[in-house]
Amino acid sequence: MFEFQQYLGFILFLTILTIGFWLMFFLVGFVSYWVGGASWELYKEKRDKKRQ
Repeated sequence: MFEFQQYLGFILFLTILTIGFWLMFFLVGFVSYWVGGASWELYKEKRDKKRQ
């Protein structure tokens, strides 16, 4: 059977894994939003320059 120390180690491992997953999920969403917004602004600037 498991000892208490092994149980705590397993819970700590699961906690770190879960935090890493959600951090990666957040960063991927944030970076894609950032790149999309920057490219949209660049497109609008080029479009406005072409109109002038």
